[in-house]
Amino acid sequence: MSTALNESAAMAVPQRTPVTRTVLMCKPEYFTVVYRINPYMDPSLPTDTSLAVKQWETLYDTYVGLGFDVRLIDPIDGLPDMVYAANGGFVIDGIAYGAKFTFPQRQPEGPAYMDWFGQAGFDVREPVEVNEGEGDFLLVDGVILAGTGFRTASNSHEEIASIFGRQVITLTLINPSFYHLDTALAVLDDTNIAYLPSAFDEPSLMILRDRFPDAVIATEADAAILGLNSFSDGYNVVIASRAKDFERELRARGYNPIGVDLSELLLGGGGVKCCTLELRR
Repeated sequence: MSTALNESAAMAVPQRTPVTRTVLMCKPEYFTVVYRINPYMDPSLPTDTSLAVKQWETLYDTYVGLGFDVRLIDPIDGLPDMVYAANGGFVIDGIAYGAKFTFPQRQPEGPAYMDWFGQAGFDVREPVEVNEGEGDFLLVDGVILAGTGFRTASNSHEEIASIFGRQVITLTLINPSFYHLDTALAVLDDTNIAYLPSAFDEPSLMILRDRFPDAVIATEADAAILGLNSFSDGYNVVIASRAKDFERELRARGYNPIGVDLSELLLGGGGVKCCTLELRR
């Protein structure tokens, strides 16, 4: 290829700009799988808590290396899924909308996270409606994409709209393997997303195709290992290390994918994004 063509190809790739994030995480000191509330969980399979902690620490170190401000909430014995911090609430404009979990096994997590938000100085709003936080609420260009179908009740979408005064767009999930929005859709920056079409009903797909015509379309194989369950600062995108198609597509679009192995936490149905709750003042 000529030098001129090389320069033209380089110019076609957008220049991405990272934005430092503040995130909340929870160390998986009590992680195990003793019940089944999603298709990934199987209590008959052994889990290795020490390996889960080691893998989580790699994710933590990755964020610190990117310059993120990483806050920690203390894990609670008996709440093995508390490591999936994204489900603990939704935080924008200095307001923390608390979570109200569907399954009784996780319901004590809601008050624990709200207590942390209050102690950290956020304006805490206790939920009336069932919702699982940033697992089903994702912010894109000032608009809240809101998932429903398996965990978060659709009437919570009205509740969150009234709290934040922002447009809320309902997206319905139809595949039980993608029970939270953040397992089927990733926010890459203020205007770009990636998603798995088969996870959504047709009306939701029409919305996504219309609003995000240039979205990255994930492969079924990458989505099955929660490859879309990723976290981006606008340039660096932390993803599952096995999500190779997603990695290649991100590079082609000017992002810097960073793979981490959270295979042990996948046994509980969580990945990178599940372990990461963004705190927006």
